[in-house]
Amino acid sequence: MSESGSAGTGYVVAPDSGSGPGIIVLHSWWGLTQFFRDVCDRLADEGFVALAPDLHGDDRTADTPDEAEALLASTDPNRTAGLLVSSMSALSRMPATPDGPVGILGFSMGASWGLWAATRFPDQVAAVSAYYGSQDMDFAPATAKFQGHFAEHDEFESDDSVNYLEAQLRLTGHDVDFHRYPGTGHWFAESDRVAAFDPAAAALAWDRTTGFFHQHLDR
Repeated sequence: MSESGSAGTGYVVAPDSGSGPGIIVLHSWWGLTQFFRDVCDRLADEGFVALAPDLHGDDRTADTPDEAEALLASTDPNRTAGLLVSSMSALSRMPATPDGPVGILGFSMGASWGLWAATRFPDQVAAVSAYYGSQDMDFAPATAKFQGHFAEHDEFESDDSVNYLEAQLRLTGHDVDFHRYPGTGHWFAESDRVAAFDPAAAALAWDRTTGFFHQHLDR
């Protein structure tokens, strides 16, 4: 990688070429763990500039669902929203990225935030790829393209919630590219969640994700 760094507010990495389309990576409730930094590195290998804000702050992370739930409860959603907005603005202003809206890749909690951002700030978001996360809001203002990756057996995102999200997006006139992965559960794409990780499904989802972003962000 030609440029990378981490600080209290996140992690950013650019490709060897020094420039490329920008993607915001939004972590799940575990916090900004090494897995999500690795996601940024993999996106840079694909030619993107990736920025992952630390949504919980102070490099706080969790190892168990109970710890993650407590961490999430202690995080101010207004601060999270502000950090997400400032991160999109910072990424779009970087010399390494072209002028224009960015992409968002979100996981679980981060997927919900990504869907929110695309709707609240339509001029700043061109494409959202959401992994096992949803949002219930009026998507009419959004101008982004939407992709989704969902588990067959998910204790956090029911089939009804996924179907409702897809219907909401389609009814408001959006292009939707949703995928469901047989035999998987929540966190199936996260390699550090050993009990849930499904290598085959994760690889397929990653190929679809990078293809989606190349299609909608490459200029």
